[in-house]
Amino acid sequence: MDAVRKVIAMALTRRQFALGTLATTAFTATGLAVRPHPALAATNTAYLNTYFTETPNQSASSYGLHLAVSRDGLNWSPLNQNNPVVTPTQGDLGLRDPYIYRKQDGTFVVVATDLRGLNFGRNSQYLHVWDSTDLTSFTGYRRIQMHTYSNVHTWAPTVFWDAARGQYGIVYSANTTTDLFLINYTSDFRTVSAPQTYFSPGFPVLDADIRVSGGVTYMFYKNLANGNLYGARSSSGAPNSFTTYTSGLRQGTAIEGAHLVPRNDAGGWWLWGDSFGPINNDMYLWSTNNVGGNSWSVANQRDYTPPLNSKHGSIVGITDAEYTNAVNRWGLPNWVRLKSSNFPDYFVRHSSNAIRIDPYPFDPHQDQLWRMVPGLADSAAVSFESVNRPGNFIRHSGYVAQLAANDGSSTFRADATFYRTAGLADSAWSSFRSYNFPDRYLRHAGYVLRIDQLSAGSPAADRQDATFRVTS
Repeated sequence: MDAVRKVIAMALTRRQFALGTLATTAFTATGLAVRPHPALAATNTAYLNTYFTETPNQSASSYGLHLAVSRDGLNWSPLNQNNPVVTPTQGDLGLRDPYIYRKQDGTFVVVATDLRGLNFGRNSQYLHVWDSTDLTSFTGYRRIQMHTYSNVHTWAPTVFWDAARGQYGIVYSANTTTDLFLINYTSDFRTVSAPQTYFSPGFPVLDADIRVSGGVTYMFYKNLANGNLYGARSSSGAPNSFTTYTSGLRQGTAIEGAHLVPRNDAGGWWLWGDSFGPINNDMYLWSTNNVGGNSWSVANQRDYTPPLNSKHGSIVGITDAEYTNAVNRWGLPNWVRLKSSNFPDYFVRHSSNAIRIDPYPFDPHQDQLWRMVPGLADSAAVSFESVNRPGNFIRHSGYVAQLAANDGSSTFRADATFYRTAGLADSAWSSFRSYNFPDRYLRHAGYVLRIDQLSAGSPAADRQDATFRVTS
């Protein structure tokens, strides 16, 4: 590809719109056993997600390190009110593609692309790096220089433990003679070996993620030639030893940022993809019982909820203690979102004072954020106050839901109060029964919310319309 076409191709990949191996033993580089960190002996019961944020019009773009936690690995709660816990102070003063990895001593390292914003023509030879002992702080900030090439980017790092070498491999996307993966080896994430070509299969590639399982090194990546995600594997994990073994995967019209996650219960694997088409800023998911096979199932969006506004990040299994540490330090959201049961990529939002469901993502993203407070007419019930229009609540008027300012009247309080019940279509989800019209429930009809007469005997479609997941 000539230089002009190459620049255009890279621009389309990122601008069109435009996530390590869990350590089970601990050894030094010399092969001598060391005392395992307590986290290595504990069972992982939860997950931590690292990411940066964007929205379709960039109004919520934040290029710092964001965290979210999950018990099931599917439905996520942002920490620190979805604000960054740390932001780079060197280089481009921002990050993309943060990757968290549990090291052999049980502590964590984060590496990330040195890039703020959308100018993908900017190139950096460096990666941002932080250390964390227990997820309550991210310290030792530094940048490490990965190469000395001019006009070559250093994007989307991933980390794995190369047991044969007794070192960590840091693999990243670069564009030398073509788009390929380079690798540097390190023992301390401070000094690194000279870069080597790690994977250059004869077509341009982007965004590697690597996991080692059962003696096999798995690498998932994007084929820039056709836009699909693929899996490759190697018995050694050495440079230039991988063979692609899966068919191409894609959801949406454009996807990248493949991230492979082993389930804590050993029940299989997930593969996340960061979609930037037809709209930027959506995450999709596949699952499999056999990472070494070629059978990936598209996950139902009812079953997973990515962190709000999250982009290309990474996921690591964590212990109960680490989950508690992170939550206590950074805090869970003080807002909720309401996800539709039968339109699971739609969320309840306000728009020009109407209450409706719209497909995620959208701007302003705060229109979907609610404070679920004790009911204005009955504290045993709930009311929904808008986060970005405080003092305004969801209420019904003429059976139609609307956003309105609390006028203090008993009528307003009654209209804005709902009893949370088991979901009419799914008891694990929720439905909301009107306080002053107790035979009516909040439901969507033509994407607009209203209260209608419903019961367990109502048609299935109507019960679905009245069923929501309370999520964050």
